[in-house]
Amino acid sequence: MAAEGPTIDALSQFMLTPALGALGHSVNFTQANVFMLAAAALTLGMLYFGARPAAIVPGRLQALAELAYEGIYNMCTDQIGKEGRIFFPFVFTLFFFVLMGNMLGMLPYAFTYTSHIAVTFALAAMVIVLVTVVALRIHGLHFFSYFFPDGAPKLLAPLIVPVEIISYLSRPVSLSIRLFANMVAGHVMLKVFASFVVMMAGAGVIGVFASAAPLALIVVLIGFEFLVALLQAYVFAILTCIYLHDAVHLH
Repeated sequence: MAAEGPTIDALSQFMLTPALGALGHSVNFTQANVFMLAAAALTLGMLYFGARPAAIVPGRLQALAELAYEGIYNMCTDQIGKEGRIFFPFVFTLFFFVLMGNMLGMLPYAFTYTSHIAVTFALAAMVIVLVTVVALRIHGLHFFSYFFPDGAPKLLAPLIVPVEIISYLSRPVSLSIRLFANMVAGHVMLKVFASFVVMMAGAGVIGVFASAAPLALIVVLIGFEFLVALLQAYVFAILTCIYLHDAVHLH
């Protein structure tokens, strides 16, 4: 996070570069894929080593694994109903894929794969496709009544139906942009303030003292970004549960 000359390049951190040398070039394997694999490994490791002791009085890792499992399970059953048990593995995986992507991106020299709209939109599209398939599987053609609420005046159908369809199709757009925009904005802000610190520190003794203010702000922003990373994963998961509730129960 250093300034490059007199300018601040805050967007280069989002550039994809091939990993594994020539192999990465040939199969388009980038650092984003590396951190996706790292996220999967860390999640599996936390669950395996957390559940392995099976102690009556859990240690820290076991408590973390149990808290994560129970928290997501309760989210599914509370938001979707008893049918939420079926979708628990999907929501759990989705939550930790987003959470680990957000958290790993806070490490020095790491890459935040959730800062790419291609990744977040792919996740959101997968959610909306699943929701639609579930709704059609359970309700058949009655699913299309979702776009015209019960009790609405039939004369307003030409207005209500298009609005409901647009609202339904906008779900993956809002879901993906919310996560993508929060991650990009946070990392750009950190890069800008970090560059200010480096530039001021190189301006002599006065600059060193002047850089204390943006440095203190960076510490606050880092703590805030960790909170945002957790909240964005939670929002993504709970909205998925809400959409699945609509698919299972319709109106």
